[in-house]
Amino acid sequence: MLTTSSDPIALDQQRVLQVYRRSPVVFESGRGCSLFTRDGQRYLDLISGVGVAALGHAHPALARAIADQASTLLHTSNLFHHPLQAELAARLAELSGLSRAFFCNSGAEAVETCLKFARRYWHAHGEPGRTGFVALDHSFHGRTMGAVSVTWDVHYREQFGPLIPGVTFVPAGEAAAVRAAITKSTAAVIVEPIQGEGGVRPLTPLTADAIADACRATGALLIADEVQCGLGRTGRAFYSPVLGLQPDLMALGKALGGGVPIGAALFSEKVASAAKAGDHGSTYGGNLLACRAALVFLDELIEGGLMQHVAQVGAHLESGLRAIATRQPGVKDLRGAGLMWGIELDRPAASVVQAALDRHLLINRTSDTVVRLLPPYVIGEPEIDEALPLLEAAIATALEAPRT
Repeated sequence: MLTTSSDPIALDQQRVLQVYRRSPVVFESGRGCSLFTRDGQRYLDLISGVGVAALGHAHPALARAIADQASTLLHTSNLFHHPLQAELAARLAELSGLSRAFFCNSGAEAVETCLKFARRYWHAHGEPGRTGFVALDHSFHGRTMGAVSVTWDVHYREQFGPLIPGVTFVPAGEAAAVRAAITKSTAAVIVEPIQGEGGVRPLTPLTADAIADACRATGALLIADEVQCGLGRTGRAFYSPVLGLQPDLMALGKALGGGVPIGAALFSEKVASAAKAGDHGSTYGGNLLACRAALVFLDELIEGGLMQHVAQVGAHLESGLRAIATRQPGVKDLRGAGLMWGIELDRPAASVVQAALDRHLLINRTSDTVVRLLPPYVIGEPEIDEALPLLEAAIATALEAPRT
């Protein structure tokens, strides 16, 4: 029997594992950049399910494709072929320059895949002891065992040890230290071109150059975690090329399915050639529904002009945010690109998130003191102009309150 309740929050507290700090609001429908409660209250969404709902909510083309696929064929497993997975892999290869794809269900799974095959590469090349990983301070790569092992913040890691050994964390702003950390014992370096959970921190050109130089000198592989900053989020397909980085592997997720769970690990041919049948797998990975959703997303992003739209409205958003920063003395820094922005405050940002929620504006905080904005790609300038005064009022209210 289906359990129902007039109070889903109370039922959640009784039956769902309590690992989330949820805001006390229940959404039942959405349209574009708006979410609605049962009684019809509207909230303007500037976080898009933490960067997932790139096409907004109830996008007509995505909804039609999902309905059509659900009535045709959802899943066959990877024991058999279906036409959509290869098509999606070909589209991603064209977009990224990485020739092979493995499909999974999330960004964290994509990171796991990259870590596994970095080690697989060296095993295949007669160096099975070359197992070390270099990651950066403030990095976040996911919560599965491998991904959390290369995630910097000890609060994500310490209660789950022992984790994967041989991980070295290096300050992202210290190019010399980065060079020194990458040696002939390093299987791979893993970087977010723009760190997301760590506070929306773009990698500096000096650090990117140091990584590229050290990888060339030592042969270490480069894994780009573009789960959050990739796939058009910055107004560019990926942010690695902006920094002059040429990854051997790339992890994707979040926006790729527009809300349908899908992740992808992309491989250069060099790394892919080390893979053998049976090395890895996924029951759900690359199923027809997920691939169909991802193809709709890529159609909108490329043929539909959505990437250019992100660049345009991203510039409008940046202009408004910089104006807020000049008026609010508690704003220490503004970082990001396109539709990925972090506003660093001189105090914890949780009160800003609550003040925004009180004004029916959805944002979130990360790295304690950073307000993070990840709007849907379909957001327009009028919605940005609606959101900016609400955001500034939330910041001002929080900054006026006594520090706790």
